[in-house]
Amino acid sequence: MKLSEYQLACLRTWAPAPDQRDRVLNACLGLAGEVGEVLEPLKKHYYHGRSLDVADLELEIGDVLYYVAVLASEFGLDLDRTLQLNIDKLKKRYP
Repeated sequence: MKLSEYQLACLRTWAPAPDQRDRVLNACLGLAGEVGEVLEPLKKHYYHGRSLDVADLELEIGDVLYYVAVLASEFGLDLDRTLQLNIDKLKKRYP
């Protein structure tokens, strides 16, 4: 699946709010919460000796990507293009 296809599929479940400010804030807060859900089991694994459930970690990373996809969509950004721009920037920074 291309990222642009994933991005479009995410919009199927994105709850519409009447104004963009609310939709963007919802996406940003969702993203922050999901990043926490990625970090917490990693912290417990590396600093508290707990086993890491990699399958669960993968699902949480997917949730992060969901919020990135809908946030990008709110500004008319295409994730395929965004990722290419990021790779181009990294190639210049780290040739």
